[in-house]
Amino acid sequence: MLGLAPLRFVSPPPRGAAAVSAAAIGGHSISLGDGCHCAVPPPGEKDADKARAETTEGASYKWRMVIAYDGTKFKGWQYQPSPPTIQCSIENALTRITKLDRKELCLVGAGRTDTGVHAWGQVAHFTTPFSYHCLDSMHSAINGLLPHEIRVREISAAKPEFHARTSTRSKIYHYKIYNGPVMDPFHNHYAYHSVYKLNSQAMREAAKHFVGTHDFTSFANAVHNDRVRSPIKKIMRFDVIEMGAILQLEIEGTGFLYRQVRNMVALLLQVGREALPPDIVAKIIAARDRKELAKVALSAPPHGLYLMSVNYDKEMLQPPEGAPHISFGRTHQISKCKLLFY
Repeated sequence: MLGLAPLRFVSPPPRGAAAVSAAAIGGHSISLGDGCHCAVPPPGEKDADKARAETTEGASYKWRMVIAYDGTKFKGWQYQPSPPTIQCSIENALTRITKLDRKELCLVGAGRTDTGVHAWGQVAHFTTPFSYHCLDSMHSAINGLLPHEIRVREISAAKPEFHARTSTRSKIYHYKIYNGPVMDPFHNHYAYHSVYKLNSQAMREAAKHFVGTHDFTSFANAVHNDRVRSPIKKIMRFDVIEMGAILQLEIEGTGFLYRQVRNMVALLLQVGREALPPDIVAKIIAARDRKELAKVALSAPPHGLYLMSVNYDKEMLQPPEGAPHISFGRTHQISKCKLLFY
């Protein structure tokens, strides 16, 4: 966790009463803030510079972002200069706006999504040596510099102790399966097409075995880095929901091993095809051996997987004293409309 000096934000200009909103799941909130907007001109890098506030020398400020992206064209979240990644694209935008290099920004994401995996509620934080009295301009400037497949949905001030990855209480993933005989082309990059008619009830019975605290060694692929992670994880819920031709699997857990979600989905697909009984899940978990899963199922493709939300304690999401209002983006209005031609 980053060691930061206490945050002291410059008080923003007077505003109307702030409205607090939160999307809570299981008593924990995803985001917290208000929808106030600043009266500023259309965004640009210079506008973001103007939104900076005078700050104390040596101070450090932390900022939290909620990010959505279409992962089809990207080599996952984790930074690498080429081919493009989500983190690299966001760092390039922040570098242009803040004039800081990536080591100074210290951008950290809550989840390291793989190549082709999408997100609606990825959370990340970064730091700056200066504050902002209004976040709307910077928010718009970031989105103006990002590829259209990536959008920052929210940006807000964060406490020094907040950490996008280590402060999490739970994460929610969705996996979409298109279960019609002919694939809908509009779902081609966003849902896995099962040509076999799936038995959703059998899948629900099998999913129950995942719920609880287990050793998920059988569902983890090998990781080629120095991080040693405990295979003991808690799954709070694993729902199988039918929405017409779409079968949506919703998984919430305290954390997940590398490729764990896609491997769990792969086993449920085999159960849904009635190639395996529902109780196979308990047997594979008990084996604590990745080779046992490999005998019966391959990992599900990445394009059906979404990181939907990252949940934190509400207290962790409270903004520091004097922080600028949260930015949810800004809408534009036309005061007069003159149509010269039809």
